[in-house]
Amino acid sequence: MVVTVKVFKKISPNGKLTVYLSKRDFIDYTTHTDPIDGVVVVEDEYLKKRKVFGQVITTYRYGREEDEVMGVKFSKEMVIACEQIFPNNNEKKAVTTVQEKLLKKMGANAAPFTFTFPDTSPTSVTLQTGEDDHGKPLGVEYHVKIFVGDNQEDRGHKRSTVSLAIKKLQFAPTSRGKRLPSSLVSKGFTFSSGKINLEVTLDKEIYYHGEKIGANVVVTNNSKKAVKNLKLYVVQHCEITMINAQYSKYVASLETREGCPITPGASFTKTMFLVPLASSNKDRRGIALDGHLKDDDVNLASSTLVAEGKCNADAIGIVVSYSVRVKVCCGSLGGELVTDVPLKLLHPMPGSVEKEKSNALKKMKSIERSKYENDCYTNDDDDNIVFEDFARLRLNEPE
Repeated sequence: MVVTVKVFKKISPNGKLTVYLSKRDFIDYTTHTDPIDGVVVVEDEYLKKRKVFGQVITTYRYGREEDEVMGVKFSKEMVIACEQIFPNNNEKKAVTTVQEKLLKKMGANAAPFTFTFPDTSPTSVTLQTGEDDHGKPLGVEYHVKIFVGDNQEDRGHKRSTVSLAIKKLQFAPTSRGKRLPSSLVSKGFTFSSGKINLEVTLDKEIYYHGEKIGANVVVTNNSKKAVKNLKLYVVQHCEITMINAQYSKYVASLETREGCPITPGASFTKTMFLVPLASSNKDRRGIALDGHLKDDDVNLASSTLVAEGKCNADAIGIVVSYSVRVKVCCGSLGGELVTDVPLKLLHPMPGSVEKEKSNALKKMKSIERSKYENDCYTNDDDDNIVFEDFARLRLNEPE
C-alpha cells in the first residue's frame, strides 16, 4: 500500500524563497505540543552574504481595530520562537521523515527548520465579527514567518518574505471518562411552603462537535406554585485574559411546555437534546470559533484544556468553556429556578474511530470542495508527496 504525504507549499513574491510545511494544524496535548517542522529552499546565488531566518509569531487581538486611536493598540504581537535557518552553521539537527524526503528531493539549497511552542502559549481562537465590524477579528492567531535579512532583528522585505498561517488546537483525550456531570438545586418561596427541586444530569462529560448533548431533566414540585415551562440552553463562556473580561453567549436553545403546567405535588422527567453548531450562529458577534472565519468547515471553539494539576485560571489567551443551563419558569410572580452543568466540547483525537467517522461525514457534505482540493495537488510518484499551495479555499467567493 502506497501512502501519500500532503505537504503545504508557499513561495515568496519574488520567487526566490519556497517554504514547505508538513501540516497547518498543530495539536496541544497539554503536556506538550506538536513541533512546527518544515523545509526552506533558496534559489542559487540569491542570498550572497545575507541569511534566512524563521520566526513563529502570535497575534493576540483583544479590541476592535477601528477603535484604535491616538496610537492606542488593542493587539499584542509576540515572537515566541526565532532561529537562523540558512546557512545552518553545520549543525546537525534531527529531521522528521517528511523533512528527510523533502531534503533529498530539493537538494543542497534546502534547509530544515523546527520550532516549538512555549508551554503556556494559548490555543487558536477567533471571535466572530458583526456586520458593523470591518477590521481584523478578535482572537489569537499564529503564523510562521520566513524572511531574508542580515540578522534576526532585520524585519526583511515583503518580496523576500513568506508568511504561513497555522493553528494550535486541542483535541479530546482518547477516553471520555465515566463521570456524568450533574446538578441538584431547589427553590423555596417566601409566602408559601414547600420547594421545587430540579436535577439535571448529562449523558457524557466530553462531547464532540456536531454531537447531540443529552440532558436528563427531573423536576419535582413540592411547592404550591405551578411550573409554566422549561428552557434549556448550551452556553459558551469566554474569558479574554488580556483585559480580564468575561461574557457568555447562548449557542443552542430549546423551550418546551411538554408536561406543563407541573402542578403542586407532581413531577416531570424527560431527556432533552441540544446540538450547538457554528452554522446555527452565523453573523452573531462574539461567538468564539476554532480557527479562521474564511474556513468553510469552521466549528465553535473547543473547550480550553489545561495540564493536570492546573486550573483554568492558569490559562492565557481566550479561555473557552461550556455548560448546559436549565431554567424552570414559575410565572412572573414565582420567578425562575436556574442551574448550570459544565461540559467539554472538543474534536476527536486524529486517528481515532470517532475522527474517521467525522471525516467521512465532512466528505459527504463537501464533495465539491474535495474535487477542488484534488485539482490543486501535484503528485509525485517517486516520493509519494502531494504538494498543496498554501492558500485558503474560497469556493463561495466570485472569481
